[in-house]
Amino acid sequence: MLIFLGAPISKEGSLYNCAIAVNNGEILGIVPKTFIPNYNEFYEKRWFASGDSILQSQIKIGKEKYNFGKDLLFQCEDIDLIVGVEICEDLWAPISPGQLQSLSGANILVNLSASNDIVGKSIYREKLISQQSAKCISAYVYSSAGYGESTTDLVFGGNIIIAENGKIIENNKDYNIDGKFVYNDIDVEKINKDRVKNTVFNDSKSYKREYKKIEFSLDNKEVKLKRVVDPYPFVPQKEEDMEERCSEIFNLQTMALAKRVEHINTKSLVIGISGGLDSTLALLVSVVTADILGKDRKFIKGITMPGFGTTERTYNNALGLLEELEVDLEEISIKDASLQHFKDINHDIDNHNVVYENTQARERTQILMDKANQLNGIVVGTGDLSEIALGWSTYNGDHMSMYGVNSGIPKTLIRYVVKWASEYKFSGRVRKILLDILDTPVSPELLPPDREGKIKQKTEEVVGPYELHDFFLYNTVRNGFSPKKVFYLAKIAFRDTYDEKTIKKWLENFYKRFITQQFKRSCIPDGPKIGSVALSPRGDWRMPSDASISTWLKEVKSI
Repeated sequence: MLIFLGAPISKEGSLYNCAIAVNNGEILGIVPKTFIPNYNEFYEKRWFASGDSILQSQIKIGKEKYNFGKDLLFQCEDIDLIVGVEICEDLWAPISPGQLQSLSGANILVNLSASNDIVGKSIYREKLISQQSAKCISAYVYSSAGYGESTTDLVFGGNIIIAENGKIIENNKDYNIDGKFVYNDIDVEKINKDRVKNTVFNDSKSYKREYKKIEFSLDNKEVKLKRVVDPYPFVPQKEEDMEERCSEIFNLQTMALAKRVEHINTKSLVIGISGGLDSTLALLVSVVTADILGKDRKFIKGITMPGFGTTERTYNNALGLLEELEVDLEEISIKDASLQHFKDINHDIDNHNVVYENTQARERTQILMDKANQLNGIVVGTGDLSEIALGWSTYNGDHMSMYGVNSGIPKTLIRYVVKWASEYKFSGRVRKILLDILDTPVSPELLPPDREGKIKQKTEEVVGPYELHDFFLYNTVRNGFSPKKVFYLAKIAFRDTYDEKTIKKWLENFYKRFITQQFKRSCIPDGPKIGSVALSPRGDWRMPSDASISTWLKEVKSI
């Protein structure tokens, strides 16, 4: 273990408030406190001197000499881990030692503290630590003195906090006379990758100082993770956060669409309505946008385009929704046009291959585009982030629109936004239809229904479960993890849902689709960025369309 102990250390006639680093029974170095408070209840300058000027120094304790100074960092021999040290008030300073240490590579900051408690202070302290961790793109491990300290005029609560890149992952602030022990896992790789990505962090390195890095070793053994690996990283974990998140997403969508409508002075919003989740959300966003702008809902042209795979359930839901929302409704069947096209290109109608499917998708898009021209309007795209990631769209078919309001929202989250809309934005028959749409299997409905008239073509049976793909997407794009690490985390997150063989199968499928389908993303329409994962080629995701997949597949197959 790497252990830090607090102690007063005397050197050359001055006394310093110090942290002593210990590893494998040896003292590695001693770091003095920089900022010595002398206000309100604090009178540390009675005893302690500041270590601000102590650089490249040594101190003799017993017969041995040890590194001593504020310019020490502790570097692990085995992994890319560097630990910096702050002591109590150092954290509260405008420019703290930890900020400078982080710019020189420290990705975990520890703080040995004797911070007394007063009403409200623990909340402020928690925010301070969270911000320090976020600004430094680091983990922050804070341990304060507790029961047993002098209580003449002060009480010490023993607050213990662990933060990781702005997120508090442990916070023990309960008063306890028996002492406390708190631990958690810190993902150092994630911190390091976030730093590589953040250009502002790297630009700030002009302020860094020189530090002596002292090596230490840790036991490199497999341990069971304490932290919960969230199977739905795009979805808020706490129920109380869900309403706020969905409201914010819906507002972002409506504000973005309203700006586009006003900017180009479009006369109509044209949407293809299938009775599925994505087109439903796009329609709801368009309706609220029209309301915000003070436009009649007939400003929206909702077109339902039944084809060979349309089922009675989705057809009725599409019509019912359009009627109840009082938009301009039109039904245009694509069957005759598709049959004529099959004849034109000499395609057998009984051959239900990709030509059969894509003909219908492109026919629908052509109708929407031409209707938009007729009405001097724009086509509102319905495709979501998960479909964009997997390339689950027909090139120049549903892949294309004039503005894609759902392009920043993954499939696992869209379901919650529609559910939220049914509870907080709409009522009556609209709410009833929305609940049935939420209960409908996800399908492009391009293949004929089964004998009972039910959906035969279910997307997740072909492309894989969206909950897995969204998990893969988040950890690949947001966190930059390798296939092996994504697989490792997925096994934990979905241990009660999928076996390892199933996870590996769909992980391989994810990389195949994600990398080979970049050519579709290279020319996607505009759409609002909603979360930390975005795939616009004009923004977050710059990737060549002919990127090689071999490295990714090689690692997946080696699992």
